[in-house]
Amino acid sequence: MATLTVRDESVSGEVFDDFALHFATDTITVRQLIRERVHQEVQLRNNDTGHSRRQRLVSPEPLEAALNGEPPIERANIDWRKQVDIACDAFARNGFFILLDERQAESLDEVLTIRHDSVVNFIKLTPLVGG
Repeated sequence: MATLTVRDESVSGEVFDDFALHFATDTITVRQLIRERVHQEVQLRNNDTGHSRRQRLVSPEPLEAALNGEPPIERANIDWRKQVDIACDAFARNGFFILLDERQAESLDEVLTIRHDSVVNFIKLTPLVGG
């Protein structure tokens, strides 16, 4: 089993979170990496008791209401498969970058090799407002 350290970072290098993902093999595609990461994140969110508001790749529609100060409503479970599609589309549109051992992944079908000390960085880009 291969273990991969995942870090969420800003463009400036500030680390927001880090955690581990486990894979059955040491070679995976970028798509498989995103799938496993989103699946784990959705499971954590669906089981969350409301203590954590931080969202990373998963961004369900009710989140916007919460950010705008509206009172929380009963949350429905998020469909992780739909969120994987959204995250893969965001990656394809350069909504975020993935660096494995400081090398940028270029496509969803790119094969990544996980070493014992591998670190993957998810760097989410923030669009500029007003052009």
